[in-house]
Amino acid sequence: MQLTITADADVHGGLHTVIGRRKISRFLTELARPRVVGRGLCAGYAAMATDEAWEREANAWTERLISDIADEPRRRR
Repeated sequence: MQLTITADADVHGGLHTVIGRRKISRFLTELARPRVVGRGLCAGYAAMATDEAWEREANAWTERLISDIADEPRRRR
């Protein structure tokens, strides 16, 4: 099945950069599944926590995100 969504340019670019061009659909599906497919949020997180490959991927993603943010100059408000 196919779904077309609209995203801001920075979100679109971030998805391509961080998630990878051919992995966005899977990422969005896995992100949405626990919220929309009749499973409770807690049950969804519990299931993801038992998936070691998912946990490694999520940890690597957050570490890359943190390092990307750390490399950016601070903005003054």
